[in-house]
Amino acid sequence: MVDPIKILEKAKTSNIKDPWARRETWRDHPSFSKMSQLRGMFPGLGIATVLSKQTTAFVAVSAGRSSRALRLAHIQRTGRIPMTVASLTRGRAMHTRGFSGSATPRRSETVAYKLADIGEGITECEIIQWFVKPGDKVSQFDKICEVASDKATVEITSRYDGVVRQLYYKENDIALVGKPIVDIEVESGGSEPAAAETPDSAPAPVGIPDPTPTEIPAPAPTPVPKDYSVERTNDVVYATPAVRRIARENGVDLRFVAGSGKGGRILKEDVQRSATSSSNSADASPFVQANASGADAAAVGDHDRVVGLSPIQRAMFRTMTESAAIPHFRFKDEVVLDALVQARARINADNADKLSLMPFFIKAASLALAQYPVLNARVVAGTVPQLEYRAAHNIGVAMDTPGGLIVPNIKNVQTKSLVEIAAELRELVARGRAGALGNGDLRGGTFTLSNVGMIGGTYLSPVVVSSEVCIGAFGRVQRVPRFDGDSDRVVARHVLVSSWAADHRVVDGATMARFATLFKALLEQPELMLARMR
Repeated sequence: MVDPIKILEKAKTSNIKDPWARRETWRDHPSFSKMSQLRGMFPGLGIATVLSKQTTAFVAVSAGRSSRALRLAHIQRTGRIPMTVASLTRGRAMHTRGFSGSATPRRSETVAYKLADIGEGITECEIIQWFVKPGDKVSQFDKICEVASDKATVEITSRYDGVVRQLYYKENDIALVGKPIVDIEVESGGSEPAAAETPDSAPAPVGIPDPTPTEIPAPAPTPVPKDYSVERTNDVVYATPAVRRIARENGVDLRFVAGSGKGGRILKEDVQRSATSSSNSADASPFVQANASGADAAAVGDHDRVVGLSPIQRAMFRTMTESAAIPHFRFKDEVVLDALVQARARINADNADKLSLMPFFIKAASLALAQYPVLNARVVAGTVPQLEYRAAHNIGVAMDTPGGLIVPNIKNVQTKSLVEIAAELRELVARGRAGALGNGDLRGGTFTLSNVGMIGGTYLSPVVVSSEVCIGAFGRVQRVPRFDGDSDRVVARHVLVSSWAADHRVVDGATMARFATLFKALLEQPELMLARMR
């Protein structure tokens, strides 16, 4: 919160005799764009006159409030000292003060709008779709494009009011963080035209292809597929990155696909139905082939093809390459889940939202990490390697989504109950399937679990990532015969194989074995888990 008293005192102790005569640049203030916004900025003021945005003053009439109170209110709101406020309560005449007595003519300048850093060390993004084209007018906060990184999908919005002049990338191109993605022509004031920002090593601007597909000569008339994009808002095709990837792999132009989802959103089933329809036709989709890239066109038919990696695949490539330099210590053990299966059945009997086994695995891992915190640490590289012990148990859960493998994490598992963990896990799964996970869901993980057993498999070999020192993976729960204790009687047991991997540079085998043994005991005897919960 801005402290207006401190700002006033600082102004009074400066070399400026009259702190209210301090000239501020007001034309950048968004409240000056509209008279109503200016009134809302100063409650109790009647605005008499507002000069142009190139000036630095305004005229106001007090409505029963002191000049000091008005100034304090403005500082509280903006953190700036107002240059001149005419107040009738102090008996001063209304006046204005500015840099010049007349407004200067407005000029235009072209701003190269750069792709901002969206966090987590991301250096590049894939352009999923453009919401604008050259010649479109945009305002602040209008959507410009949608980009996908290896972490999440983000909509980029405009910071300017102006006209789009050039686009630097086509859809599905890779844009670099810190480089221009679009040129916007904006209006600016002043006697000298502002120099446009010249991008360094920026890609050549590209235009948006004509939304009308190019006609292809044919010996017989070919029915033109319906362009559904014209029926959508602003001609925007609404589809997740995963759906767009499937469309590219099948050579399907999404403009000619009718979306069956909410608001006309195109679903995976719509793309598959369109691909099947095209392959069954006598003349297979000439429009798709005309608008597809070389790699996508090669996907049609039984031919070898070379395609670029998706953002998630590029992240996997980079991460696993780094992991290859880490020496792994692996540990596998069987966990008998009969008692846990029975306890879970009793919990679900009184719970509307049914719990899977995964929340129990997550909580048991957190309880074991409390006793062996080195497994929640990370290696800090440098001349002298160090270990950073992390207090929060942000346990990541590997998920298989239509776009590829992602690992969102549940924050502060050590403070959450089983029901809270289950609810957050369901939410992450739903957002992951919809391609709606944000950077906050994916960053800050300290420990990872992978439940590959939902697909199949028994014995696994997970790989540690460089930001962690341990990972666990679980195979399929099987009902298998086992001896009952020391007797010769054979009984059926629910058995899970847990597979662990640790960074052997900092974690010894004994620590890994003790952690896995404690994890096993907590699951085989749920009352022990209950006793350790806070």
